[in-house]
Amino acid sequence: MPKVRLAGIVTGEKDPNRQVRAKLLYMLFSRGWDIYNSNGDQRISLSNIERKIIESEAFVFTPGASLEDLFKAISIFVGYQTLDKNLENKPTVLLNSDHSWDKLYGVLEHLNEMGTIQQNAREYLLETNYVEGVLELLEEARENGLPDVGRERTGEVAGESFETPLPEGHIGNVCVFCSASIKKEGYLSDGYEFGKQLAENSLGCVSGAGSSGIMGEVVRGSVDAGGWTGGSNVPHIIELEGLPDGLSSFWLKPDIYTRMEIMIERSEAFVIFPGGAGTVQEMLALMIFKHQAKKGMRDKPVIVYDRMDSSGKRFWTPLIELLGEWCYDGEFVVVQELEEIVPKIKSMIGV
Repeated sequence: MPKVRLAGIVTGEKDPNRQVRAKLLYMLFSRGWDIYNSNGDQRISLSNIERKIIESEAFVFTPGASLEDLFKAISIFVGYQTLDKNLENKPTVLLNSDHSWDKLYGVLEHLNEMGTIQQNAREYLLETNYVEGVLELLEEARENGLPDVGRERTGEVAGESFETPLPEGHIGNVCVFCSASIKKEGYLSDGYEFGKQLAENSLGCVSGAGSSGIMGEVVRGSVDAGGWTGGSNVPHIIELEGLPDGLSSFWLKPDIYTRMEIMIERSEAFVIFPGGAGTVQEMLALMIFKHQAKKGMRDKPVIVYDRMDSSGKRFWTPLIELLGEWCYDGEFVVVQELEEIVPKIKSMIGV
């Protein structure tokens, strides 16, 4: 039997979504699906999420979206975008009867307008407002498959991990989460300038080790200014984006979740530069770790660069508004000008 994984946590006998979940369980089981997490008591972490994905043939997200649910849904969408073989032809349905998923769709639609997401997220994160629609969408998607994301592998092969020591006078590492796909010159020049500023202030640059977009320019700016650069990537994304030249250290990981773990572990601060779905995923992970008081995130600042686009739109305002429902004051800081970022980092890490 095909296996579907249900998201969501049942908070108790008075949980308003309990009846919806019960109806969903009955309909899925009666139509031949085996169900993971039927009781809503399983927790997902970076260390086990890839295994949970491999175990399943489809994914259903229930009403009452939590921060963790948002992270899991966007992670699956990123997997579709990056041609993760473990997600091939595995559909995802969001039961949005309470509209708790509206703001996530809004963020993804905004990023599509801004040019960092090329796909229509609603073609991959399938939405319905009623339980019966879940079965209809699952069966239709399994029969017809998922849309082509419009990307091709370059064939570049991942190299082995390597390390070089941090230089004398090194203050700390700043992890830059950003787009590897955007081609607008203003964004690229911002990325290059920021990488240069990090190097000039004795700050290392940690990235997702992509050679394209803002990510490639941040690394290039740091390297050109003589800075220390570290990065982590996974084989199937390297086949899409390649690796940048000049990395001081490189950590090859098997999946995007262990990739995030080492980037977080090796950094003292985080900057959310303009990006796409992957950057949203990374920001959500940081906020979840803040809430969990995860040791590796303790006292590490998160700075969101809410850049003004040439169209007059602020890049991250929809994401900031979404996070306002879950995050507390001080869990992240918003800056609107490039030159504000490094001084803010240094003041927040006590330099």
